[in-house]
Amino acid sequence: MTVPAIPPPGCPAHATRTPLYDEEFAANPAGVYARMRKEHGHVAPVELAPGVNASLVLSYEAALDVLRSPQTYPRDPRRWQANQSPDNPVMPMMGYRPNCLFTDGAVHARYRSAVTDSISRVNPHALLDYVEKAARELIAKFSRNGRADLLTEYAGTLSLQVFNHLFGCPPELGERLTAGMRGIFDMVDPERANAELTAAMLDLLALKRRQPGQDVPSWMMAHPSRLTDEEMLHQLVLLMGAGTEPQQNLIANGLRLLLVDERFAGDLAGGSLHVEDALEEILWSDPPMANYSAGYPYPAADLMGTRLPADEPVVISFAAANTDPELGDAQRAGNRAHVAWSAGVHSCPAQGPARLIATTAIETLLDALPDVRLAVPDAELRWRPGPFHRALAGLPVLFTPVVAPVSPVPDPTGEHPWHQPARSSSIPTAVTSTPKAPNSAPGEPRRWWNSLAKWWRGQ
Repeated sequence: MTVPAIPPPGCPAHATRTPLYDEEFAANPAGVYARMRKEHGHVAPVELAPGVNASLVLSYEAALDVLRSPQTYPRDPRRWQANQSPDNPVMPMMGYRPNCLFTDGAVHARYRSAVTDSISRVNPHALLDYVEKAARELIAKFSRNGRADLLTEYAGTLSLQVFNHLFGCPPELGERLTAGMRGIFDMVDPERANAELTAAMLDLLALKRRQPGQDVPSWMMAHPSRLTDEEMLHQLVLLMGAGTEPQQNLIANGLRLLLVDERFAGDLAGGSLHVEDALEEILWSDPPMANYSAGYPYPAADLMGTRLPADEPVVISFAAANTDPELGDAQRAGNRAHVAWSAGVHSCPAQGPARLIATTAIETLLDALPDVRLAVPDAELRWRPGPFHRALAGLPVLFTPVVAPVSPVPDPTGEHPWHQPARSSSIPTAVTSTPKAPNSAPGEPRRWWNSLAKWWRGQ
């Protein structure tokens, strides 16, 4: 008689798996993380999609262990991928691409240098100037209505415009790219979305080959790493994935927090906002990329008492790790030890631009619409399902109608003065229907301008 094997303690392959793709998880991820911690400890067995198994890292200590140990948890998913169904809905997000997210060692270093060197050429002063102009133009389109959906009419559109500007991408091509990326995140016909994204990105590459400019793709093409077109395609897909969907969610989630959290909401019209603190709170408690950055142990590995099967994804829950009860309730203001940007050699290379874009977007909107408020109770806001992102389905707001002129923003042409100094030492005053607060006299730099360099560097 054959005696069935007894699974080792903590083996996720023999435990009930929690789905991360349904409405229940989208509505209350913090509650789901808490329950999984209670049942499983540092690592929990989950489903990323029906039948797609993974181990989710829940604790801060375990997350750093995985993120800082690429030898034990390599990023190349191809051994796992070989045993997956071709219609696996998470494959466009997790399938192998020759870019700096899915590689290690010398290959990763080559890709990473092309990305980081190109991003470092973006001038923060010129970027801030563009973001504020674009934000004002968008606000002018709905400010006289007294109501808006700040996700679709502001955060999402602004993120796309900034992406188009940095990438020298025509608007219609940017819309195709964004539609494909959103389909991948939402896992709505992801195979088709991935095909559409790839086709649009190839069109952008062809455009940049014909007409190189002062933009990120052109700088990457000219980089000494000599990326092939295929390698260029996949670095740009990675940058777009980070620069549109998570960026709009960082802006929208930050705005929501400022509108509903009593630590911030009472000061919206009083000139004493702490937008940077609000964004750091979002990155700690509700990061726009909640679960991602998978490693694939080979052979099987032990992580803090849990046996991890070989080749099965070990996904980092940035949201759960940041809210690990073991971290205590220490003051978070000014503390940027969270893992929302990942950690180790695979940490996000665009933290500076992302912080600046979100800060500028939120500051500009609150200056223009000082009495903005939610149009529905916070509990009625809906969150989009999906295992990877923390994304609102909408952010409806009300405010006193405002009619004011706004300077037009030029369409992106690929010839942007990112290498030039900012055109002025002060930031233009945002459109507003109310007098400026006493600490923000006309002509003065914004209160956050002096800390811009530190904010850009993540200090």
